[in-house]
Amino acid sequence: MDKSALILEGGGMRGVFTAGVLDFFLEQQLTFDYCIGVSAGACHACSYLAGQKGRAFATATNYLHNKHYCGLYSLLTTGDIFGVKFIYDDIPNRLYPIDNATFLKSKTVFQSVITNCITGQAEYPQIHDLKKDVQYIHASASLPFVSRLVTINGTPYLDGGIADSIPIRQAQKQGARKNVVILTRPANYRKPPNKHKLLMQLRYAHYPRFIAAMQNRHNVYNNTLNELDRMEQQQQVFIIRPNAALDVGRIEKNLQKLHAAYQMGYRQAKEQYPALLRYLT
Repeated sequence: MDKSALILEGGGMRGVFTAGVLDFFLEQQLTFDYCIGVSAGACHACSYLAGQKGRAFATATNYLHNKHYCGLYSLLTTGDIFGVKFIYDDIPNRLYPIDNATFLKSKTVFQSVITNCITGQAEYPQIHDLKKDVQYIHASASLPFVSRLVTINGTPYLDGGIADSIPIRQAQKQGARKNVVILTRPANYRKPPNKHKLLMQLRYAHYPRFIAAMQNRHNVYNNTLNELDRMEQQQQVFIIRPNAALDVGRIEKNLQKLHAAYQMGYRQAKEQYPALLRYLT
């Protein structure tokens, strides 16, 4: 049987669409040989691989108005717009514990995507333990400009989406031939060039290759989308994505909008499920 992979794009709070898809997968007890997540996609993959239906959406929305979760207070007091201690310690260890025991029993190989600020290249660390390896999830979801650099073994990292937003090639390198990609943008979306060149040069002056990766991100992203379109037409990949633009900002706090995006993800997965099963078998 061909090896299967689940590939999860990021997108900040647009990731609640992915949470809806993954909850439907949990209801169907659908699993994959390999999973790779970027930024918010990596965060939501944790709840999915721990078998906790509803947790991804809950942890994204239950604390919207807590000043330690996300916003200007966290940015000014910690340097991170998403509160690191609150999100990667308080929530998974106390407020809504992650089921690490179930994760450890999972047979799915799980990787996140992180961007090396020195080389400007993507790296793909494997997550063996959701508690011991949480720094790889943290780094993957650390947005440029509004997050501090995440130092791992002396090397600074940031958002995996800078270097590899949709890691289809990495999945193929892992031997996956049945690739299911969850995107958070509709089919007609293409990323525009980054308009913050001066800010990039000021903020990341010591990391010229990271700046180059940010400046070229739209080309890499759009080329990957074009390749995915070709692969989808040839039935080499299965894509689930919003059928219209999500009315959700990258740092959205409107619960009604977030719930609508979650429901869209759930419905989209349910509608495409028969075709997905045919693709996987």
